[in-house]
Order: sequence, then C-alpha cells, then structure tokens
Amino acid sequence: MTENALARETSPYLLQHKDNPVDWQPWSDATLARARAENKPILLSIGYAACHWCHVMAHESFEDPEIAAVMNDLFVNIKVDREERPDLDAIYQSALAMLGEHGGWPLTMFLTPDGAPFWGGTYFPPTPRYGRPGFPQVLQGIHDAYRNQADKVAQNVTALTAALRRRPAPATGDLPGLETLDHFAEQMVPLIDPALGGFKQPPKFPHVPAFDFLWRAYRRTGNDRFRDAVLVTCEGMAQGGIYDHLGGGFARYSTDAEWLVPHFEKMLYDNAQLVDLLTAVWIDTGLPLFAKRVEETIDWVLREMVVDGGAFASTLDADSEGEEGKFYVWTEAEIDAALGDRASLFKAVYDVTPGGNWEGKTILNRSGGKPVDPGQEDDLAAARAILLDIRNRRVWPGWDDKVLADWNGLMIAALANAGAAFGRPDWIAAAEKAFDFIVREMTDGDRLLHAHRHGRSQHAGMLDDYAAMARAALYLHQATGDSSKLKAAQSWLETVQARFADPESGGYYMTPDDGEALITRPRSANDSAIPAGNGMLLEVLIRLYHLTGEESYRGNAESLVAAFTADIERNALGPMTLLNNWGFFLSGQQIVVFGAADQPETERMVEAARRAGIARLSLQVLNSGDGLPDSHPAAGKGPVEGRPTAYVCTGMTCSLPVTDAPALRDLLRNGPTA
Repeated sequence: MTENALARETSPYLLQHKDNPVDWQPWSDATLARARAENKPILLSIGYAACHWCHVMAHESFEDPEIAAVMNDLFVNIKVDREERPDLDAIYQSALAMLGEHGGWPLTMFLTPDGAPFWGGTYFPPTPRYGRPGFPQVLQGIHDAYRNQADKVAQNVTALTAALRRRPAPATGDLPGLETLDHFAEQMVPLIDPALGGFKQPPKFPHVPAFDFLWRAYRRTGNDRFRDAVLVTCEGMAQGGIYDHLGGGFARYSTDAEWLVPHFEKMLYDNAQLVDLLTAVWIDTGLPLFAKRVEETIDWVLREMVVDGGAFASTLDADSEGEEGKFYVWTEAEIDAALGDRASLFKAVYDVTPGGNWEGKTILNRSGGKPVDPGQEDDLAAARAILLDIRNRRVWPGWDDKVLADWNGLMIAALANAGAAFGRPDWIAAAEKAFDFIVREMTDGDRLLHAHRHGRSQHAGMLDDYAAMARAALYLHQATGDSSKLKAAQSWLETVQARFADPESGGYYMTPDDGEALITRPRSANDSAIPAGNGMLLEVLIRLYHLTGEESYRGNAESLVAAFTADIERNALGPMTLLNNWGFFLSGQQIVVFGAADQPETERMVEAARRAGIARLSLQVLNSGDGLPDSHPAAGKGPVEGRPTAYVCTGMTCSLPVTDAPALRDLLRNGPTA
C-alpha cells in the first residue's frame, strides 16, 4: 500500500500537493523501480507553484477522491516541479511536441515503467469540455491502451525515444556574419505589432532575447525600424497591465494584444531579463519611463523577493484566495474610498471605470497615455503609495521561496549591469550578497547545485546554472574589479568543459555526464522562458577570451556556434541568445583603461565605461600594456605621457588614445557595439 509521499519534499509546488488523495511520489529511482515491479504505466505531472492552470487541474481532479482512486489504481503517479527539474521538463515537453501537441503546464505525460513517453497532453478538465476529453476518460483510455494495445504503445515509445535521442544535424556553411544577423533582424520586424509592440498574436510574452537582438541590430546599423519595434514593445509593457504599477515588476505574459490582462504570476527570470533590456534601451535613449521601470522593478525584487541570506526567491503566484489576480485588481469604489480627492486624477490616468476593464474589476494601467505634469506625477505617486499600503494588507499570493542557481545568476547579472549604468552601488552590493549565497550554500567542491530551500541544497547543477552564474561572476568582475569573480567564472567553465561538453557534435549538454541517467541528455541552443545555457555560455567564453587572451576560449566559442548552425538556419528565432552573443564577439567593444587604480582620473574613466553598460563591453583596467595578451587589439599600447589613457577597440581596430572621462563617454555613446 503506497501513500502520498510529497510531505518530505522542500519544493513549495510539491508541498501544495502533499494532501491530495493521489498517491503522489517524487521522481526517483525507487519510484521507477516500483513501476517496473508492478508493471504499471507512470502518470507524470509537471508544473510549478505559480502556475494558474496547475492549480485549476489540482482542484478539479487531484483533490477529487474518485478521480484520485482511478489514478492510484491504474498508475504510478509522479509529481515534478519543473523549476527544480528543468531537465525532466525539457525531455517530456519535447516528447509532447513530437506528438503534435502544444506544450505548457501542467504537463501530463504517460510513460512506461522505464520512463519512456508514449502519450501526453497538458491540462485536462474533469469532464469533457473546451474540446478536450474528461480526465477520467483519458486515464481509462491510456490504461486500456497500455494493457490491450501493447504494439501501438511500443510503436509510440520507439518513435519518440528515437526522436529524442537523434543526433543533431551536422554543421553546414560558414559561421554567420554581421550581415546575416542584420538580415535576421529584417525578417523579424514584420512579425512585430507596429502599434502595440510584441509579436502580433496573443498571448504576448516579453521574448527579451528577440528584442535585445533587434536593439543590438539598431545600434549596429542605425535602422529606425529595429529601434521602433523595440521602443513600442518596451513602452507597451511598461505602461500596460502586465506591469505592476503599485509594487513594481512584470507579470509572466499578457493574455491579450494590448498588454492589459496579465497572467498574474511574477517570475524572477522575466524581471531579470527585462531589467537588462530596459537598462540597455535607457542607456541609448535616456527616456525617463524606462529608468523608472528599472528602479521600481529592482525595488520590488529587493523588497519582496529576497530570502534569508540574500539570494532571490523564484516566483509570486498568480492566485490568492483561489482566484487569479485577486491580489492585484480594484473596483472603482475601492479607489474612491482609498484616495478621496486624489481619486479623480488617478482614475483618469490608470483606466479606472465603473465597469472595470477585466471581469468587472480594474487592472491598473497607463496605456491610454494621458499626459500629466510633474506636479500631478507627485500626486499620483502619493496615491500609489496609499493603494500599495492597502494592498499589502490583502491575502498575499503564494511565494515560492526556493533559490535556483540559474535564475539567481540572471538577476545578479541584471543588478550588476543596472547598478553600473545607473550609478547604484547598493544594487551591486545586493548582487554580490546573492552571489555569495550561491557560492556558500549551493556548491559542493567545484560543483554547483541547482536548488535550495530551508537549508537544503539539492539536484546536480545543470548547464544553465553554470552558464548563468559564470556570466554573473563576469558582470560583477566588470562592475567592481573583483578578480575573485573572474576566477570563479573560470573555475565553473572548467567544470562545464569536463562534464557537459559534447565531443562528437559540439556544444554542451544540459546535464552532466555523471548525473542521473535519463532516457536522453537534452542538448539545445534554443531559448525557452530563460536564455539557453549554450547561448549564455557563449558569452562567458567570449568575455573570458577578451579578458585573458586564452585561445582555447575563442576556439570553444567558435565550435559552439558551429554546433548549432543547422538550428540557426532552420529557425533563427530559437537561438536568439546565442546569436546575440555571437554578434557581441563580431562587433562588441573591448575597453582598456591604462592607469593606476587609485588615480582619480582612472576611476572617472572606469566609471564612464561602466555607465555605458557592462553588458555590451569588455573592460580591463591595467597599470601598463604588459598585462595584455598579444591577441588583444590594444596590445603594445599604454598610457600617454603618464596620464590615465583609454582605448576603445572593435574587432582588431582601436580608437586613438582617450585621456579624459568626458571624451570617453562621448566615444562610447556614439560608437557602434553589438
């Protein structure tokens, strides 16, 4: 007799299901062995704590004793947190796609006792509706097929397993050049909604790597079409309901074309990427809206998403009190009662009406673009503070406070980048504290662990963890000059080379060679909700090559891109992070400041370089030219007449020497970068 075993887990998502009448088991060798011993198929359910439709299916089916009894009788039931086990999620989402189904969460897959998939879907209702069969009918049908149509099940298993294990296509043609990247940008523009931003068809996701790609193309070419596509998207998100105008931070995505109705969960990784994008756009445009949204979003992260010890939590739920968005929406009567004389202006600016703009309630937004003067902005800020205080007394959405190494790496890098650009040492200090937490609590020798909660770190670190944390280390190195961060990045890269490299086809696997044996080792450069590990690792290799001149870093970077040229040719929208960082290699700026670190003018020059955006350049500070490798374009150069001197290099060409900070600022503002 088995029973629900999730009470022993630490994942908030798994703990949400510990009282289900379903005999849920965690993914483990013991659970798979039990399935083999009983010759039962496995029902694998993958989701995450902030997932609205995961909650719906749980309430409708997993909490229903009759449905649970069918599940317990016919299947071995495994529940997985996709944030704890992105490797399992990647494998079985790929299998679902091969069945011709759209992916998503909850993911519902049916496996043989060996873990091989043979059928699946996402959300199933308890009775037939939405054009989908009822979950009990699905369960009975799958059981019958497993028992009575073994040949058909075996055929599906063979086809799916072979497809999942298929070796990647060999590299074809040369590595892409800047002309190819600019051509991809041209092809992307018609896909963007010219009036509202984002890709044209809702639901609208931020897709930050794609808009970062367009912004980099704009900076290289000056093409206004690229610029406008990004600006309209950033403004639409920054003013729309997808943004939390009271507390700061962005929701996961918008269900409509206008960025009005979000799927209300807030994810750490989305906000990290959006801080990076808005920082880059602000550096070039100086638009106050984007500076404000960066500041407010970081304020939210540091106020609501920091766990004990300084690292960052994963998510805030979409639901509270069993209702999606209840924490965030308002009625006109609530606004009137809270704001009194301030209510009229606030309602006009934030789209508050008697009937509301969503299910009789109001999602606050400024998409109408009503102009206000500076004095009115002060009144609006005071009104927002009043409403935020009231909202904070509501029942809060669930908080998933587990710490993930890869997501933390993204936010650490974003804070370092924004802190350098905006001159906010407090943001950089917060990034360093989170970095120290990962190093202290989530490493075992030279190995990273993926997840941490309540004093327990677990699950072998994956490629995304090493790549994101090495990238974060290099950003902190550039923001602070701390050489220990450079050494940390090099150490993590050594582990990646030893444990994750694919020696036959190039690139890197998602999982280490000494990790758990799954039906396949995922290997991809396509971005998902977070940038692909292979794409982030390319940036790490390039930066280390710039900083050290070590040719193996350059060679591995070129091999990495070559390994995925077939994917690039097939669909350039997939490996956007890889292409962004390849563009950085082809045309990114390397800046060398020669001068004693304690000289005021040296410090001013370094500050000017950092304010230009550490994400778009490689910065070194040296006493003399002796510290540069021969491969560096500034090799052989040095201070002019004993004064601190900077050189800005693109490719193998460097600027004339620059001997004061204002001139360096102007050069960096006007010069091209990737």
